[in-house]
Amino acid sequence: MDHSDLQAAPAWQLSERALKLTSSAIREILKVTERPEVISFAGGLPSPATFPAEEMRAAADRILRDEPAAALQYSATEGYLPLREWIAARHSTGGVQIRASQVLITTGSQQALDLLGKVLVSPGKPVLVETPTYLGALQSFSLYEPRYVQLPTDERGLIPETLAPDLTADARVLYAIPNFQNPTGRRLPLERRRALAEFAKRAPFPIVEDDPYGALDYAGEPLPTLLSMAPEHIVHLGSFSKVLAPGLRVGYIIAPEDLHFKLVQAKQATDLHTPSFTQRIVHEVVKDGFLDTHVPKIRTLYRSQCDAMIAALERYMPEGVTWNRPEGGMFIWASLPAHIDTMKLLEEAVARNVAFVPGAPFYANDAQHNTLRLSFVTVPPAKIDEGIATLAALIRARA
Repeated sequence: MDHSDLQAAPAWQLSERALKLTSSAIREILKVTERPEVISFAGGLPSPATFPAEEMRAAADRILRDEPAAALQYSATEGYLPLREWIAARHSTGGVQIRASQVLITTGSQQALDLLGKVLVSPGKPVLVETPTYLGALQSFSLYEPRYVQLPTDERGLIPETLAPDLTADARVLYAIPNFQNPTGRRLPLERRRALAEFAKRAPFPIVEDDPYGALDYAGEPLPTLLSMAPEHIVHLGSFSKVLAPGLRVGYIIAPEDLHFKLVQAKQATDLHTPSFTQRIVHEVVKDGFLDTHVPKIRTLYRSQCDAMIAALERYMPEGVTWNRPEGGMFIWASLPAHIDTMKLLEEAVARNVAFVPGAPFYANDAQHNTLRLSFVTVPPAKIDEGIATLAALIRARA
């Protein structure tokens, strides 16, 4: 085709909201990592080795044989009732009774963040976030023009004692990832969970507990959720992306019923409902206890990958580089000497066929440019060793 024959795109006027849209730094990096020669520690992608393809194929066959019309038809905005009931029962722990009427099935938990932004966030009003925090949440909430307030954190996560009135005044929501946080991999200790739950009971705004990684603790010893401690004051987000497969795009929100009603209205205007077929596949796979045997296999794989990366970091990294030792999840967070900008380091690393995610985009304000996130779950141990050795050599050259 002769591109000179194509007409120029019309100069249409975009909305102010559209003009403020930015691309995800991670998604842009992933375009580079599609090259087979690249050792990628970048994407927060679960390992394809964990996808239960045979179970899903069998589930899809049963659904299309027994109830094809319902599976392929429009459905209720709230979601497939048996799946909602399963989720409610799964989260009814510690004497807390979660009702299916509190559960909204979403098209991935990323949509849950967007719906919460629509319903809770107002221009110029504070949204409280961890330091650093999940980039996808910042992208979703930013469309609704909040004023971000970064909350004090340390190597164990958010510090509840710092949530003084001058820091939280007029806030609309507090967003937190207590389990193996993206990007830092840290897990909020039990005593801080209790303190944060007590704060939630007094706060005039909800705490959003985003929990896509909670099942991935390597020892199989989960800590109680904030939801189980303060169910009427916590909005809990969950996902089947990390324990089944992300391509299904099935997540969920558990919320008090008055907020749930507004979220349902927002979802009606967004996509009517999450796909009927994938919801039914998820329910068919999980309903008889499949996750109880499947998730331990994921934990074992990820623990071995994490151990391989920790060993490589200890073997190769120069003085002045520090990192955490996660108890679960998919990420290691590293800090480099202050003079090293990891965005510039990434350019050199990609030229050497190694990729990671620079830390700066995970900060709502006051980015730390000497930080980076490493994901280990999709890279075999030999390649982890090779990639970390290459990255360490580049860092050493900048010392």
